[in-house]
Amino acid sequence: MKAFCARFFIAVFMFTGSTVSMDAAVRLKDLVEIDGIRGNDLLGYGLVVGLNGTGDGIRNAPFTEDIMANILERLGVNVTGEQFRPRNVAAVIVTATLPPFARAGTRVDVTVSAIGDASSLLGGTLVMTPLNGADGAIYAVAQGTIIAGGAVAEGAAARETRGVPTSGAIPMGARVEKEVNFAFNSLDVVRLALRVPDLTTAAMIEDAINRHLGRRVATMSDPGTVALNVAASDARSPAHLLAQIENIRIAPQARARVVIDQRSGTIVMGEDVRISRVAVAQGGLTLRVEEAPLVVQPNPFSQGETVVVPRTRAELRDDRELSMAELTGGTTLSDVVAGLNALGVSPRDMIDILNTIHAAGALHAELITR
Repeated sequence: MKAFCARFFIAVFMFTGSTVSMDAAVRLKDLVEIDGIRGNDLLGYGLVVGLNGTGDGIRNAPFTEDIMANILERLGVNVTGEQFRPRNVAAVIVTATLPPFARAGTRVDVTVSAIGDASSLLGGTLVMTPLNGADGAIYAVAQGTIIAGGAVAEGAAARETRGVPTSGAIPMGARVEKEVNFAFNSLDVVRLALRVPDLTTAAMIEDAINRHLGRRVATMSDPGTVALNVAASDARSPAHLLAQIENIRIAPQARARVVIDQRSGTIVMGEDVRISRVAVAQGGLTLRVEEAPLVVQPNPFSQGETVVVPRTRAELRDDRELSMAELTGGTTLSDVVAGLNALGVSPRDMIDILNTIHAAGALHAELITR
């Protein structure tokens, strides 16, 4: 039996204007980055040992044999001309981020990823690996037991993998050996970079800082930058100035956005999303077609032939249980959500409705589809 089924929903809803509410105030330190205070990426190439037969195949990954030979020779073991084919080692790329103002001896987290044909890094130990910066200098050294984020179960005829067992992390697995010199206290001007550039938010930050300090110290340079004059603040240093203002609370302003993840059906709408008066209608029809052919056999000892008699059942039904709904009091986020929920609209249908409203020019927000 074959069946063809198509579903449609009937719904009409209307929205009108509403008022704007203020966002919750947040700390200044959560809105901006400080120019010059940043991390630095580190990269290294190392070897993981102690794997339970899940390492690189040496013939398929000759670079693993090369690094293993180099390590052994540094330890005084001569393996020149030797043929060794271990399956408990794997070549890996090690990455880390050197935090700003990290001092020698500070420990940082590292991420380890296999680059050969190793099937898992579970239970492995990373051998001492230098981590280089963009300038080629060694800033940290990593070593330790890997915590992999996956699991592998296999038998003679089946294999099941969860997560990514060829990648893992070593918490506090690297020790800083070289500091990045940055004379922060010698700065005459400190620039605050907004994480989300916005003219209104930058102006509010400028005004809030100047009111808090009682003098003109902050100046908005552009939607993403507010400059602080250290000398005008009468603070002992840029660090003291930032300590005075970083907990000032600001109510940030940003563009209204609707973010749609089509893969998971997730919809996130900001509080400032507005929809003009608009009517949206979808069909509410269920069409069902079923094929159930009947085989007819001839009587015994007759001259007849077996034939197939087609039998079709067609049904056309209107879904009357979904009634119309109307919102007349405003178009705040809560009104939009309440209206769609009252209609029994699923997230997938809601995505189509929002896309259609945006195409009609009635959705006053930035629509981001992932």
